[in-house]
Amino acid sequence: MEYRLDKRSGNELSVLGMGCMRLPRKGTGIDMQLTELILLEAFERGVNYFDTAYSYGGSEEALGEIVERNNLRQHVYIASKLPHGKCRTIDDVERLFTTSLERLRTDYLDYYLIHNIVMASQWQRLVDLGIDEWIAQKKESGAIRRIGFSFHGGMAEFRELLDAYDWDLVQIQYNYVNEHYQAGREGSELAASRGIPVVVMEPLLGGRLAAGLPEGTVHAFESAVPGRSPASWGLRWLFDQPQVTVVLSGMNSTEMLHENIDTAASTAPGSMTESERVAIREAKAAFEESFKVPCTGCNYCMPCSKGISIPSLFAAYNESFSLGWRTGFFHYMMSVGVTSGAPRLATSCVNCGACVKKCPQHINVPERMADVAHRLQPPGVNTALKLANPILSHW
Repeated sequence: MEYRLDKRSGNELSVLGMGCMRLPRKGTGIDMQLTELILLEAFERGVNYFDTAYSYGGSEEALGEIVERNNLRQHVYIASKLPHGKCRTIDDVERLFTTSLERLRTDYLDYYLIHNIVMASQWQRLVDLGIDEWIAQKKESGAIRRIGFSFHGGMAEFRELLDAYDWDLVQIQYNYVNEHYQAGREGSELAASRGIPVVVMEPLLGGRLAAGLPEGTVHAFESAVPGRSPASWGLRWLFDQPQVTVVLSGMNSTEMLHENIDTAASTAPGSMTESERVAIREAKAAFEESFKVPCTGCNYCMPCSKGISIPSLFAAYNESFSLGWRTGFFHYMMSVGVTSGAPRLATSCVNCGACVKKCPQHINVPERMADVAHRLQPPGVNTALKLANPILSHW
């Protein structure tokens, strides 16, 4: 296993982290026997970073039970997350944090993240509740060792968040298809330039970059290195980048675990050859042939006067064709900030045209935004969002 330094804490973190959102299921619950087998083997083979969250049904409890039973607490780093939408007072923050500690059977967290931030205003709302003082108290007591946030918004919001607080860690969605989606490469490099560790989630888009890829993408990979799996290619692309500290993978089988660990052990920063980099570019180009909007994610169109994350919405729209409507719809909902209580939808576009003048691809943004709305905001979605907003804003 390769380890990368968290310069803020001095922790040596395994470059491959265990994402505990998709633990193996059995019936309506978590398959504890298989989960324990996977987690223990991951630990034995060098994985020391385990990521969970209050909102990952049963995950904190499962991880806590297994870590306690096997006396692993002093040998692993545990990260969990605060569902900020559930917080109306600082007492709610305390209650949710305490619940996570109880579930995890520990009296401290190595890393505690504000979960699913999409807008800087969400963090400011917590500041208004007094969370900065609360964090300081928890750090002083040792109950929280390091504080961070997981992010699903646009680059402008990410930059604003980095400036708003002295963060110890950030977690972003990043992969070779989503290179310029949300925070993406620019965000990862910006955070790293400030000495902030970068944890990557969705490196394979929930497995969608491991199977079912376009024929041209598979051909590009197979021509470069016969027999190497698409999953290994996707992980290697991330491990190769020095600004990436940890790559989370929701490994729910021993086969997946073995392959990912072998990949992590053989890919140091800068180790990919030029021919491998060419293969990644060709694979991505083949993947993007199915894209309907030729947006490169350059962000020249930003900021939008209405707060719309234009590149992210176009990325979700394109993915609804290349990866399936459900995937695109999910990413669209995340990108508009559906959990924020004030989503910035494609239909929020007022056709001002400012973005059109700045787009190097000469995309008629308002016109294509209408296409996004037509595909990803079908009849009934707006009504459903209004009805669901009280629930979603607490997620």
